[in-house]
Amino acid sequence: MSVLDNFESWKDFLGDRLHQAQAQGISQEAISDLAYDIGNYLSNNVDAKNDKEAVIKELWNAGDEKEQHAIANMMVKLVQNEGTDR
Repeated sequence: MSVLDNFESWKDFLGDRLHQAQAQGISQEAISDLAYDIGNYLSNNVDAKNDKEAVIKELWNAGDEKEQHAIANMMVKLVQNEGTDR
């Protein structure tokens, strides 16, 4: 099963990666840029698997680049307390 198959697993996976990046001293700006790149990739290449993902994808596609960066930053905030590396 892929982490993309379940929204909670996806959030946990993102939380783990966020904590690893922070532990390695990666800047918040670099994390934000990476979150944007991941969001853009997912929007263009991955079909939504549930209602939550569908809403995020619709919001992403409706937004301009600035709004997409805001969504990416919100996802980072959403997963700050997820994962096992807290």
